[in-house]
Amino acid sequence: MLTLKQSRRLQSVLVGTLAWAVAALIFFPIFWMVLTSLKTELDAFATPPQFIFTPTLENYLHINERSDYFAYAWNSVLISFSATLLCMLIAVPAAYSMAFFETKRTKGTLLWMLSTKMLPPVGVLVPIYLLAKQFGLLDSRIALIVIYTLINLPIVVWMVYTYFKDIPGEILEAARLDGATTWQEIVRVLLPIARGGLASTMLLSLILCWNEAFWSLNLTSSAAAPLTALVASYSSPEGLFWAKLSAVSTLACAPILIFGWISQKQLVRGLSFGAVK
Repeated sequence: MLTLKQSRRLQSVLVGTLAWAVAALIFFPIFWMVLTSLKTELDAFATPPQFIFTPTLENYLHINERSDYFAYAWNSVLISFSATLLCMLIAVPAAYSMAFFETKRTKGTLLWMLSTKMLPPVGVLVPIYLLAKQFGLLDSRIALIVIYTLINLPIVVWMVYTYFKDIPGEILEAARLDGATTWQEIVRVLLPIARGGLASTMLLSLILCWNEAFWSLNLTSSAAAPLTALVASYSSPEGLFWAKLSAVSTLACAPILIFGWISQKQLVRGLSFGAVK
């Protein structure tokens, strides 16, 4: 019969094994994508798949020769970070008012905002395309920044609102008694306390902006096209070139994966914010 200590150790081993299995399952598509990017087109189409092959960088060289990767990457960085920053500038005051000055319409407003995410993007493509054309914003970064901000704003407001609700209102009341203005309450009291939650929200918004493909494909052509448009350009009527497509997908995913890995401490801290009172 197992002792309590042995039972806990066995449970820990089982949980750790399960966690590693889930992590391997999630990571496998990324691993396969990188592996395929190092193959020739002939090896990439081989059946059954070959795990032993001679690695080559010809796919990455082809991408560099065919298109300016850094121009697409710069568009992705500029659009994603600008949209995320604009989204946070709008969401923080909105969530502050809803969390600390709640009315009977607050919940309904939040649900209405979230319900806008249920609308398929193709349903509003024509009016948005015509508006962008009317204002001369086709193939421009400004159009994508505004659209990315609007489509991610409901989720960001919800997340920031949730984090703010976990902060005791007495802290802000104490700041008011000390003579703090509303702006000082937000900047000097609220934001430092909720910085973990805000960091995770910004990271999620950044990932959503980075991965958004529908609007970039329909509203840009070359000047403002981000990495999602570059990946889509490797799909041709002749078929899919798996090795080259994997290479360009690896280059498109690498920056956000590296950024997420660097920011993982803030992400974990933000997701666990308010879990322990």
